[in-house]
Amino acid sequence: MAELFYDKQADLERLKNKPIAVIGFGSQGHAHAMNLKESGLDVRVGLYEGSKSWAKVEASGLPVRTVADAAREAQMVMLLTPDIGQGDLYREHIAPHMAPGKTLMFAHGFNIRFGQVVPSKDIDVSMVAPKAPGHRVREVYTQGGGVPALVAVEQDATGGAFEDALAYAKGLGCMRAGVLRTTFAEETETDLFGEQAVLCGGASALVKAGFETLVEAGYQPEVAYFECMHELKLIVDLFYQGGLNFMRYSVSDTAEFGDYIAESKIINEQSRAAMKQLLADIQSGAFAEEWIEENHQGRPKFNAMRRADVEHKIEQVGRDLRRMMPFVNPREVKPGEGGA
Repeated sequence: MAELFYDKQADLERLKNKPIAVIGFGSQGHAHAMNLKESGLDVRVGLYEGSKSWAKVEASGLPVRTVADAAREAQMVMLLTPDIGQGDLYREHIAPHMAPGKTLMFAHGFNIRFGQVVPSKDIDVSMVAPKAPGHRVREVYTQGGGVPALVAVEQDATGGAFEDALAYAKGLGCMRAGVLRTTFAEETETDLFGEQAVLCGGASALVKAGFETLVEAGYQPEVAYFECMHELKLIVDLFYQGGLNFMRYSVSDTAEFGDYIAESKIINEQSRAAMKQLLADIQSGAFAEEWIEENHQGRPKFNAMRRADVEHKIEQVGRDLRRMMPFVNPREVKPGEGGA
């Protein structure tokens, strides 16, 4: 049975005398630091020397330190840099300053689950993972709400790690929406699987395959784009608001009938077997090993795949159409650019 916790079950006073270091000032780092500060907590941001974000932190009114200095000052250290690189960052700049009784925190369990960060046994290790991009974590907080989050404890050296994690989640605003208790392993494995099978890999592949099928059959690429990508947001918004049943309630009966008869044709036993293999590779650590090695080699495979998709026809057609639709708030990245 799921354990859910809400605002009244967390005590922010637990953290009033515990300085917090937020390491990183990207999407999540910015949201965590600003929300915690506005919740009345003692926050500083840790960055590497020469970081382009240094001036942004100063402009936001937050104190900024080197990673080592921030870790030295803080009682709680939240690591919000990209997964790859956290291990070296922790060993070189954070671990030397993690005295017994301090807390090391994460927003994703990758590095603990796959042994890239191995904390000493005399510190607390916990996770608060908001289920939203950082800009949304910040936006909803400023509106008086919060986004849900997952909370987990890997090590409880002090006996209060879970209560401190709930207090941290309250500082973010997440307790307003509710947090779900989980484990580092469950969060990591389900998060990676969701990204690969559905949210990123599955959805991207389905959109491209649908677009290619229509274009190869002689239909206009622009029409194919609208049908296979543009309108996807409309359907996902219905999922978000009321699940599958609300989506089916909202579309035509023709669309609903097509939904039912196409399901087993698109997602069949072969598809399910592929999903199970994805999950098995995540659980065994094979995916993590491949991704870590890919980074050690300079990302040749990753960069080649990124370039290929940047050049896909659906991206070219979509870019031109979105430029004519300012109401969608079109965004563009340079070829080869990626997120954190």
